[in-house]
Amino acid sequence: MKRTDKTAAKTHGSNGRPSKKNRSAAAELPSRFYGSPLPGVKPEELSGTLVVIEGTDGSGRSTQISLLTEWLESEGFAVQTMGLRRSYLVGEDIDGLLAENSVTRMTLALMYSTDFFDQLERRILPALRSGLIVLADRYIFTLIARAAVRGIGRDYLHGIYETALRPDLTFWLNVRPEVAFDREFKKSQIISYWESGRDMSLSNDLFQSFIRYQSMIKREFEYLSKRHGFIEMDGESSVSDLNRLLRKRIAAHLGIRSTHYRPSHALSHLWR
Repeated sequence: MKRTDKTAAKTHGSNGRPSKKNRSAAAELPSRFYGSPLPGVKPEELSGTLVVIEGTDGSGRSTQISLLTEWLESEGFAVQTMGLRRSYLVGEDIDGLLAENSVTRMTLALMYSTDFFDQLERRILPALRSGLIVLADRYIFTLIARAAVRGIGRDYLHGIYETALRPDLTFWLNVRPEVAFDREFKKSQIISYWESGRDMSLSNDLFQSFIRYQSMIKREFEYLSKRHGFIEMDGESSVSDLNRLLRKRIAAHLGIRSTHYRPSHALSHLWR
């Protein structure tokens, strides 16, 4: 009992309430949410880790997600992934609207937010409650950036996502638009209508439209990085070098001692 009383005396005043020093320290702890917490969600139940890989099209996010998933699983962690347009509720509907090029900017922004929150409820939260590592191939930041450059107010967008979970780590793979264009065209020999911002009538030239659009997105990421504390990475470095740096930061957060990794045969084509 004496040991308990001494411990209590350090954190509580004589009236049994938390001391002023302890209340101040608690107030400085970052919230698990950006704004209001989701009803029924207790942060202490979320024992898993949310890692976000952000970046423009052609920044190498998906490649790194695949490699990191294999590495983490080899270290004994269970991994869940998420990305854009993967919800069972509206994922296919968004694909259909994008294919038809017949959706308003506000409707698209709201459809994407629905996609995100459906995945948050059905994929992310259950995984975090079970202690899994969630690797997000883009997160709310891409959704905010895309909508903001199309004229939707930042305050309005941040209001939509105020109940989003705050990631434990957010990496931003920074690449120049010209490099992103080369990568995207080399990969599929085509540049999509939306990735090049053709809906915004930026230029009649496909290359120039892509460069202008992705430059606008890049500026939004620079703003979001300052606001939310992204870990900026050189997305133009080699896949292996970038992966090594990502593993080092993630290992430090998770307490993994060794970061040695070589991809399996199935993923060896990504290692360059």
